[in-house]
Amino acid sequence: MVELKTDAELAVMREAGRVVAQALAAVRAEAAVGVSLWELDEVAAGVLAAAGAKSSFQHYHPHFAPTPFPAVICASVNDVIVHGIPSDYRLRDGDLVSIDFGACVDGFHGDAAVSFPVGTPRPADLTLIAETQAALDAGIAAAVVGARLGDVGHAIGRIGRSAGYGIPADFGGHGVGRAMHEDPSVPNEGRPGRGLPLRPGLVIALEPMFMAGGRDRYVTDPDGWALRTPDGSRAAHIEHTIAVTEAGPVVLTAL
Repeated sequence: MVELKTDAELAVMREAGRVVAQALAAVRAEAAVGVSLWELDEVAAGVLAAAGAKSSFQHYHPHFAPTPFPAVICASVNDVIVHGIPSDYRLRDGDLVSIDFGACVDGFHGDAAVSFPVGTPRPADLTLIAETQAALDAGIAAAVVGARLGDVGHAIGRIGRSAGYGIPADFGGHGVGRAMHEDPSVPNEGRPGRGLPLRPGLVIALEPMFMAGGRDRYVTDPDGWALRTPDGSRAAHIEHTIAVTEAGPVVLTAL
């Protein structure tokens, strides 16, 4: 069931979103050659503690995973698309890193992700990140009252397909609210004019995930969490939680 949020609930979600934005900014500032993924997780955990917020990710146990998630961030490097578990891996020059993070404030969640290079960037990675960001921006712009979810998915997917990237079909955006994942599902492709009508108070996370190799297939790591490109090509993942309002889409996970 899709739950529309009141203005008061949106205000709480905006506070959760600010915590998410602060944590992602802090992690990105700390990410450098030689820093481990666990150290980045500790940075995000520190932001949560300072804000008095709870992690949306830690101990989360969806049906597809064999174990609960053990960290507060998802840290996906190079050919890992999403859901990478932080480890002792130390960042190397030229790595492409995607960090996904969620925070809960007063019972409401915010969820966002960023992708960025570490050290000397590869030009192809910068293009991949830019196209993923452009797709997110297009999806946000399409999320207006009277449009449909298919319009949002189409706006995102056409940019990825035009650039020749692969899109993992089984994973995309979702509703956000009292739970981190709520209805509706928000695919990264869609047919214009089809799907759920967008109404004021709808809160959704839009999260394009593009794979540079151009194929849609992915493989799951033995840990049951990380999704990886089967050809070793790199991937980017960028996300915001937004609210559909009469005045237009509002990004809740911004500073």
